[in-house]
Amino acid sequence: MQRRKFLKHTSLASLGILACPSYSSAFSYNNYKDVIIGHNSHQYKVDLNWGNLNPLQTPVKDCHEIVQDSKGRIVLLTNHTKNNIIIYDKSGKFITSWGTTYPGGHGLTLVKENGEDFLLITDYERHQVIKTTIDGKVVFELDYPAETGHYENKEAYKPTETTVLENGDFYVADGYGNQFITHYNHKGELLNSFGGKGTEDHQFLNAHGICYDNRDKNNPTLLISAREMNVLKRFSLDGKYVSSIKVPGALICRPVIHKNDIYFAVLKSKNASNDDSGFLLIMNEKNEVVSCPGATSPNYTNAGLEELYQTVRLFQYPHDVCIDDDENLYVAQWNSGQTYPIKLTRV
Repeated sequence: MQRRKFLKHTSLASLGILACPSYSSAFSYNNYKDVIIGHNSHQYKVDLNWGNLNPLQTPVKDCHEIVQDSKGRIVLLTNHTKNNIIIYDKSGKFITSWGTTYPGGHGLTLVKENGEDFLLITDYERHQVIKTTIDGKVVFELDYPAETGHYENKEAYKPTETTVLENGDFYVADGYGNQFITHYNHKGELLNSFGGKGTEDHQFLNAHGICYDNRDKNNPTLLISAREMNVLKRFSLDGKYVSSIKVPGALICRPVIHKNDIYFAVLKSKNASNDDSGFLLIMNEKNEVVSCPGATSPNYTNAGLEELYQTVRLFQYPHDVCIDDDENLYVAQWNSGQTYPIKLTRV
């Protein structure tokens, strides 16, 4: 469904307050284009028209992830095999598209090597990680890590995300498979494997996203989302569990670090009555939630962060967020009626 059609058929009431604890509306819906969402220093104006294309010519299916390349262009990954990669300029104008062989295209990570951009794509239907040039030429295809002993066959391996270190080493999160994190050097040679499915500190339920956190230059770590557990877990680079950050009520997708903050798309609210109950979440340098565009204002008590709920029926299963060099956000959505990304302009 086109977003304009979605907006037309969405009532004013459905854009207002959901049935959830203690929330008072801060919105005035005189005109949807003037809606401001978010809290504290991270507030945004909604743009539902950004990036809309002719779906007969450039269709999308699930829009899984979105990044900005070194030229400032916005690069979108969808699992529609007519055009898996769609590249826009920041105004939302179509530049080019490519890719017809990634039916399970899910994770998209920008890799910079010697002044050149590359992409790491995870495809859970192909059970592979694929490295490509920015224009789609395949550099390598990495199959399931049989040598770890964690997988009986390739079907058990369904990778969802990657992250890359400065030296070219990269990690793969098997968020839809056996939940292990595998560590490779820049050539794709296996170095380590850790994690696995379970509820212990070092394990995961839906290790959906991973990112390299070098905000503390003296102590870089990995941030890994355990989505079904509503927890962000921190690990050392050699795979040892360090700590957890609870985000009650938020099924967080991959963490995205921009400057000193961490941004997340939240697929849905854990206890919401409607399943398409997602929002965004932003943490500061202290790993404290400071803004939840589309959700309740974050509130901390002696017991910690209060449970978060969607409050504005804007997002439908948001799956990833990209932050551009002007601090604007672009939100890719899964299972959203084949809609294009939503832009949020920082105010």
